[in-house]
Amino acid sequence: MMKICILTATRAEYGLLKPLILALKNEADFAVFVVVTGMHLSPEYGLTYQEIEEDGLEIAEKIPLKMDSDTAEGISQTMASALSSFGTYFMNHKPDMLIVLGDRHETIAVCLAAVNARIPIAHLYGGETTEGAVDEAYRHAITKMSYLHFTSTEAYRNRVIQLGESPGRVFTVGALGIENILSVPLMPFPELEKSLSFQLGEIYAVVTFHPVTLEESTAEEQIGELLKAIESFPEMRFIFTKANADADSKIINQKIDQFVPGRSNCFVTTSLGMRRYLSAVKYSAVVIGNSSSGLIEVPSLGTPTVNIGDRQKGRLQADSIINCPPDADEIILAIKKSLTDEFRKKAKTTVNPYGNGDTAKKIVSVIKEYMALGKMNLKKKFYDILKVGKNESNCDWFRFDGQAPDSADYEI
Repeated sequence: MMKICILTATRAEYGLLKPLILALKNEADFAVFVVVTGMHLSPEYGLTYQEIEEDGLEIAEKIPLKMDSDTAEGISQTMASALSSFGTYFMNHKPDMLIVLGDRHETIAVCLAAVNARIPIAHLYGGETTEGAVDEAYRHAITKMSYLHFTSTEAYRNRVIQLGESPGRVFTVGALGIENILSVPLMPFPELEKSLSFQLGEIYAVVTFHPVTLEESTAEEQIGELLKAIESFPEMRFIFTKANADADSKIINQKIDQFVPGRSNCFVTTSLGMRRYLSAVKYSAVVIGNSSSGLIEVPSLGTPTVNIGDRQKGRLQADSIINCPPDADEIILAIKKSLTDEFRKKAKTTVNPYGNGDTAKKIVSVIKEYMALGKMNLKKKFYDILKVGKNESNCDWFRFDGQAPDSADYEI
């Protein structure tokens, strides 16, 4: 049997990976090892590994990391801890493939350990851009370390090829989050309220805000502007989910913890879990913040998103997204727009560019083919693109070799 190691370090990451884990476990040719690390094992972030166990999935290994600080130095120490610990894990267990999702600092460190151990990496989701976050650099670096690439859109596939990866190893599969929305039975509204022990009322919002990690010490000011805006909607209720373990995330969580007590219209939790989160979003009036979920999954639930600041800048967006700067007055205007009948109708009929919900099946099919036929050769060649001339404005045009010009041409 082929041994496949699946990495998960955060609550959101696991929620996305769950359908893929289940699909791989249904294949007789694979032995699947779910390895848990990072925020999952931290009391500060809710010990969310318990959600995996509650789902009945066996955790092959729990690998705790040094996570004492959210400073730049602290993040580097977490990465060093991951590189060392997973170097040992890979030496002892020797998986045939590592599957990783996303772009976090723990993930790039684990991928470095896998490269050193000559373990092929399958990566979800390369080619995306988040111009306000250091994740941008992590993601593209992980792409170059990976052998198989699963992208959420064709535009992102082309970008991975632009990074020099062979088109034959890059597959557009859509987003796993869309598959969850279409396959996971959501909680009835009364059950959701009961599980929260919080009355949601007629109009409520789900709020998730993370630091913009390529900006210098803006987290405190930006969360302050968001909270100031929320004060202008006393008739609404708000569910806050806390920030990830990024640089400067602690100040965001501290400010939320100071804000919520004494406000009967606010509720805060470290993690909602996937099913409860999707249910809360489905019934909400708007999702507010700067989480990738607001751009990728939320449009498929027909809910408007107010996307604040630059953390997600550069991602493809549905028409149900309202972008605004991290300024209280602008956030207020964006929330008011999202609550209008006109915009809510627009959100209900928006087209999500991130796929139609059959992602896990596509990924499993590709992995089976490559592993069964022994196609993998870690001596990758850099795939060059071809210059094909100039346009009428004297701008250079390039083409991905072997790709249709209308889908892959770009101008410089």
